[in-house]
Amino acid sequence: MSSFERSSQRRRAGIGLAAARFCAALWAVAALAWPVTGMAAPQGNARETVAVMVDHAKVVRLPERTQTVIVGNPGIADVSVQKNGVMVVTGKSFGVTNLIALDAGGVLLAESLVRVSAASESTLTVQRGLERETYSCTPVCQPSVQLGDAPKYFGDAGGQTSARNALATGGSGR
Repeated sequence: MSSFERSSQRRRAGIGLAAARFCAALWAVAALAWPVTGMAAPQGNARETVAVMVDHAKVVRLPERTQTVIVGNPGIADVSVQKNGVMVVTGKSFGVTNLIALDAGGVLLAESLVRVSAASESTLTVQRGLERETYSCTPVCQPSVQLGDAPKYFGDAGGQTSARNALATGGSGR
C-alpha cells in the first residue's frame, strides 16, 4: 500500500469517526427530547412517544386486553402484533403518526405517537448544491440510499443494491 493510499485511508477514517461522534452526540440530545416508552393509557392530552428509525424495528408492550391496533399512517410506520401482548413497530418513512389500541368492545385502551426519523449513526451525508447523497461509514464509507437523496443517486445505488440482492437469492439481477 502506498503512502498516498495510507494517508487517504486515515483521512476517510478520521472523517467517518468525526461524523459518527457528531451523530452520536446529536442522538444523545434527541433521546433526551423524545422519551421512548410503550403505549400510553389515555390521559387528557398527554401522549407517550415511540421513537424508531427508518428501516429499524422496536418492540413495544401493548396494554392488557388489546384486540385491535390501528396505525394512523401505515406509510410512516407498520406494526406486527406478536404473542404475549408484544408488538413490533417498524419505521417505513420519515414523519409522525399515531397508534391506537382498542379492546374487544372498541373501547380506547391507549394512544401513542410514533416518531420515525433517519438513521444517522455512522451515516455521512454529502450535499452538492441541491443534490444529496448518503453513505454508510461502518467503518469504510459505502453508498447507502436514504429518502431525500438525489433521484439519480437513489436510482443508481438502489438499482445496484436490488441487482446484488437478486443475484444473492438466485435471481438474474436484471
